[in-house]
Amino acid sequence: MTLVAGIDSSTQSCKVVVREAETGAVVRRGRAPHPDGTEVDPEAWMRALHAAVSDAGGLDDVSSVSVAAQQHGMVALDADGDVVRDALLWNDTRSAPQALALIDEVGGPAEYAARTGVVPVASFTATKLRWLRDAEPENAKRVAAVALPHDWLTWRMRGFGPRASSDFGPDLDELTTDRSDASGTAYWSPTTGTHDHELLALALGHDAVLPRVLAPHERAGIGAGDFRNTVVGAGAGDNAAAALGLDAGVGDVVISIGTSGTVFAVTPDPVIDASGTVAGFADAGGRFLPLVATLNAARVLDTIARLLDVGHAELAELSLQAEPGSNGLVLQPYFEGERTPNLPDATASLFGMTMASTTRPTLARAAVEGMLCALAAGVDAVERHGVTAERLLLVGGAAQNPAVQTIASQVFRRPIVVPTPGEYVADGAARQATWALQGERPTWPVEVAAQPASDHRPVIMQQYDARRID
Repeated sequence: MTLVAGIDSSTQSCKVVVREAETGAVVRRGRAPHPDGTEVDPEAWMRALHAAVSDAGGLDDVSSVSVAAQQHGMVALDADGDVVRDALLWNDTRSAPQALALIDEVGGPAEYAARTGVVPVASFTATKLRWLRDAEPENAKRVAAVALPHDWLTWRMRGFGPRASSDFGPDLDELTTDRSDASGTAYWSPTTGTHDHELLALALGHDAVLPRVLAPHERAGIGAGDFRNTVVGAGAGDNAAAALGLDAGVGDVVISIGTSGTVFAVTPDPVIDASGTVAGFADAGGRFLPLVATLNAARVLDTIARLLDVGHAELAELSLQAEPGSNGLVLQPYFEGERTPNLPDATASLFGMTMASTTRPTLARAAVEGMLCALAAGVDAVERHGVTAERLLLVGGAAQNPAVQTIASQVFRRPIVVPTPGEYVADGAARQATWALQGERPTWPVEVAAQPASDHRPVIMQQYDARRID
């Protein structure tokens, strides 16, 4: 039996899934937590990776491994392979002013989108490099190479890194990445498939080594240490890996409801949106992944559940006691600012409060409706760029909530499928590891947990649109 492993190094934790290469059957799993915060010492990810591998029973019998990780994070390395400063993560919004400056210097959002498929916001790596240049100029001058979280982990797994703690030393030319993660930097073009070093220098103040971009089936190399003699795949950004894990194809739109929310589709051609609403990313399978992201998703339900002093099961029960539209109560859920629309300093607002509408059930339902309406706006944005949504795949922890499933069938206009809960990012990495090992993309089955009947209620989205701030 040939075994492969997929790694999901997310914002909150590291997860390892070991699967049988032929059937995709899960053999064992492991996980370990990551530290909190929006800036993290990357060595914490490496420690968590080793702990998760140990929790999964080790990888001595695994033939191939691949890493999927949180996108956009800035890992700045000096010439000796040392991390210059703690990595700034995707959800660190301090670089919002730098995003505006970069857009202006390039000639506006349309020009930037034409060059990279994206319009910079605080999430993207280029803006974080400009922040480093502005706020910590001495650190910026030390930067010899820039990597993303999955790039850096893949490099370290192959035995490269600082001289004192690696087998092969700081060979920066051995850094690798893939199309999906490179497309989230704002200095790589999905259309041309090349890095834009002029944009990198505009952000950082000078040129630097960037990881070599591998094809989806390519091998980064062979592992060392705990990963010795193991084929290491190209890796991917987390959303692209999730699409691969779900085996999403053209016509599928994935809606992921985690701490943050994402809407993405697999398309044969690149999408360029000068407004910046849709990020024109690449996928992990050789195609493209237009994506809309929101900062506020399941955390909206967490917040209102705490306010009402209930658990998630009771919040679901309360929400289903109210009628669609929450009797006119509308929650605009920008609790932590927002990425789409690009409002990093925004706060949440509650509209339509009357004596009749301000009840526990209507507030519970308004929370679910507001969260889903923000994601539905993302689906509409993707469709405006020619993407045909034939079905919506609803994933993430909140997707299993019965009230979320019921209300989603009323908010969205397309058929909804809820796959069986799984570690789809790690599963996508495991598929990629199999692809690197065997030369063919595996076709593993994806089980379905629910298919709620369509019950579209236009009033929900109409109310939300009437209050929405863009």
